[in-house]
Amino acid sequence: MIRIAATTLAVALALAPMRAEAQFQPTNPECIAGAGPGGGFDLTCRLLGRMLNENGIVTAPMRTTNMPGGIGAVAMNHIQAQRRADPNTVVAVSTGSFLNLATGKFGRWTENDVRWIGAIGADFGVIVVRKDSPFQTLADLVAALKANPGAVPMGAGGTVGSQDWMKAALIARAAGVNPRTMRYVPYDGGGGAMAALLGGHIQVFPGDASEVKGQLAAGEVRVLATLSPDRLPAPFAAVPTAKEQGLDVEWAIIRGVYMAPAAPDEAYNFWVEALRKLSASPNWPAARDGQGLFAFDSFGAEFTTLVKARVATMRELSKEMGLIQ
Repeated sequence: MIRIAATTLAVALALAPMRAEAQFQPTNPECIAGAGPGGGFDLTCRLLGRMLNENGIVTAPMRTTNMPGGIGAVAMNHIQAQRRADPNTVVAVSTGSFLNLATGKFGRWTENDVRWIGAIGADFGVIVVRKDSPFQTLADLVAALKANPGAVPMGAGGTVGSQDWMKAALIARAAGVNPRTMRYVPYDGGGGAMAALLGGHIQVFPGDASEVKGQLAAGEVRVLATLSPDRLPAPFAAVPTAKEQGLDVEWAIIRGVYMAPAAPDEAYNFWVEALRKLSASPNWPAARDGQGLFAFDSFGAEFTTLVKARVATMRELSKEMGLIQ
């Protein structure tokens, strides 16, 4: 009897951490969007909160708090200064945040100073020209860039060093052209760049799949390549990837979340599993697609490795292109 009791006690003690972890549920769940309402961070938080609640994965109402400033820099500083162990709060993140981490725009904070939870989806870069462009393929564009990079005006939302500039720079670099010699015109956003493309002010728009979907379906533009690992669904199904055409270039605009660096393991594990459960929910694909996101599942340790690798690559590219020392 004593042996049985001792064994039972040992099993109970071994299972105790698992039970505690399984029982964790955020009491005041919150998602911080590091920008104003209507942007990508806001979309991430509101979509995530709504779907986690609808699927009963997070039981308490999950609120979104907008905290604009520095494309996530203010939110990062807030977490580090005031919520370093908060188990209830997640923060929206994107590839733009990775780029800012790589270029030091988050101050002393780096990719090693938070706990990376996971991605909820992604958009992908595309190389777009007007329907009557002389560039029929990506090879045509590469040949023109090699002949005279300054004669091919490219433009997108964002200045030199931005995400959209990086897409153009990576294409130029893969073609053997110094990105500093290309002709890049910055616009306030993708809409302005698309108008400039259709108006003939630029010849190439390195944009995002979601923002050109309508114009492609209407036959107003031609997409030379998607910067995705595999072909995207309709209306991009017939568009080859850059890799298919010999240029090793990918650009995923990842949307996901991280949490405080000192958050307890049980909370971190809960949020990782919450995203994993959400990705498997039958109503998730339609909700995700409705916000212009493509499937991109990466959670926990896998997501952490991915983020750190992406930031390291961007840091290397930024140094190579003279954006940072």
